[in-house]
Amino acid sequence: MLLENRIILITGARGALGQALVAAVQAQGGIAFATDLVAGDGVDMAHDVTSESSWAAVCAEIDRRHGRLDGLVNNAGIIHVGHVEDTGLDDFRRVMAVNVDGVFLGCKLAWPLLRKSDAASIVNVSSTGGLVGSANHVAYVASKGAVRLMSKSVALHGATFDPPIRCNSLHPSLMDGHMARVLSGNPDDPGAGIQAIVAARNPMRRLARTSEVADAAVYLLSSMSGFVTGSELVSDGGSTAQ
Repeated sequence: MLLENRIILITGARGALGQALVAAVQAQGGIAFATDLVAGDGVDMAHDVTSESSWAAVCAEIDRRHGRLDGLVNNAGIIHVGHVEDTGLDDFRRVMAVNVDGVFLGCKLAWPLLRKSDAASIVNVSSTGGLVGSANHVAYVASKGAVRLMSKSVALHGATFDPPIRCNSLHPSLMDGHMARVLSGNPDDPGAGIQAIVAARNPMRRLARTSEVADAAVYLLSSMSGFVTGSELVSDGGSTAQ
């Protein structure tokens, strides 16, 4: 029980990875507080991560229920397919608002609650797209690269506290789920098309499983990674090792 009685806030909890994160936290004895744009069906509270007032409301409710926060997983994110020539400014700003502003606001607004924990940890979900470029995802890789370096800045600040507040970025490769179906060109495709592409390129010849990425997040949230901060944990089957 790596997270026994730990209070963990997970954004983007309706998505494939979000659901896996909630399940992994609960399996390790943690208490997941799940948020997404719409509440219900396992989501504790409606939450727009681009809104400062929405973040304030979520943090106030966690404070009311639990009086502290032990872990924050900034998981909410969106993708946009497009290179620099055909990506519109509105699309670029939307991706940055969700993927970057949402992470910044989470770290900032949850900070007072995290300070009440005896071992607080922030996990910011980035991507392999935050480590290597992709011609056809200019907005997405820009946002995920920003998350990577923002996490380092937050980690350095958090290390000045006693007890420290740790912060790391998590970098999964493409996972089976909605994003894989979008990238396959057919959101209704269960992923067969993209599976064939990944199998040809990934050293482990498959998509990442959301449960595997969630387990990596549990490691970063737990005391097993107690001296790990400002780092990147890459869960990509070796794709960025090539």
